[in-house]
Amino acid sequence: MKDLLLIALFAALGAGGAGLLGWPAVRLLRRRSMALSLFCVAVVTVLAVTSGTFAVAQAMFLSAHDLGVVITVLAMAAVVSLCTAALLGRQVVAGSRALTEAARTVGSDTGFTAPAHPLGRELAQLSGELAATSARLAESRAREQALEQSRRELVAWISHDLRTPLAGLRAMAEALEDGVAEEPERYLRRIRTEVERLTGMVDDLFELSRIQAGTLSLSLSRVSVYDLVDDALAGAHALARQRGVRLEGRQVEPEPVEVDSREITRVLGNLLVNAIRSTPQDGVVAVSARREADEVVLSVTDGCGGIPAQDLTRVFETGWRGTAARTPRPADPGERSDRPEAGGSGAGLGLAIVRGIVEAHAGRARVHNVAGGCCFEIALPSARG
Repeated sequence: MKDLLLIALFAALGAGGAGLLGWPAVRLLRRRSMALSLFCVAVVTVLAVTSGTFAVAQAMFLSAHDLGVVITVLAMAAVVSLCTAALLGRQVVAGSRALTEAARTVGSDTGFTAPAHPLGRELAQLSGELAATSARLAESRAREQALEQSRRELVAWISHDLRTPLAGLRAMAEALEDGVAEEPERYLRRIRTEVERLTGMVDDLFELSRIQAGTLSLSLSRVSVYDLVDDALAGAHALARQRGVRLEGRQVEPEPVEVDSREITRVLGNLLVNAIRSTPQDGVVAVSARREADEVVLSVTDGCGGIPAQDLTRVFETGWRGTAARTPRPADPGERSDRPEAGGSGAGLGLAIVRGIVEAHAGRARVHNVAGGCCFEIALPSARG
């Protein structure tokens, strides 16, 4: 036992000396090439083994021949170990360089291109994370491009829609100023109508800006969807009568929801106004409400003839109005209209506001075509308890 302890002591001293000398070198090379660091670690290991063995051999008073055999074995083992470390370092560096080249493709138009070079587990995991990051960047870029496109369309529509009523207002104001208006009261009524239309457009822009900025404040309360539908139908009744469209409340279940009544009534009002304006005379606009699992689904069905399939995914985008959208025509003083059309400015903001308000309630807005028209649905979380 005493001999073994002495051998262990001499081996520890020899290996420890090599380790103390090699540790500063490892520290100095930690910022250099990974292959050089791995090779340095292998060198320190070989030196530690060699030093410890040589120290024990000297302490055991081996013959010159036996000592030479030991040294030869250690030298061969050291060469093999260092060659293996060098090859491993080259392999790691090659994988790292291949991954570096592949990383340059992150966020590119073609997407991340994984390296063809075989990678170790850690580098393969890093490659997978880079691929996922590239996919998220591509999705973010697509959303940004879509948002920018919708902003450009919104600016174009708003500019066009502002120009139309402003031109009418200017013409009527000049007619009144020059005293050529035969019935000033009718001009004044139309001026008020156009001003209220512009006010509605500004209100929609303000509401949309609050939604997109995340500053929409909700006052939640428990209410029955039956009351929400009833209030929305009452608000759209005058417009429906003016357009010759019949409103129907079909299968409205009195399911409870916890929502901001004012905002959801506005959502239903926007949907009803769009449906009424898109439905031909003597057509029907139907409202229904039903429960599906943990949601309450309210739907508004119109007789617009349907939405083209390529436009279904864009319906709720800011500024979208479709190919059949109509621009408000210039004011005609001869047309009597004591009340503006409620529920939207006609600038393609109504449905964007619908989606924003519904999503602020943790709900979903969707649309699909039905026979003779389309069906807009909003799904709201059902009230618990």
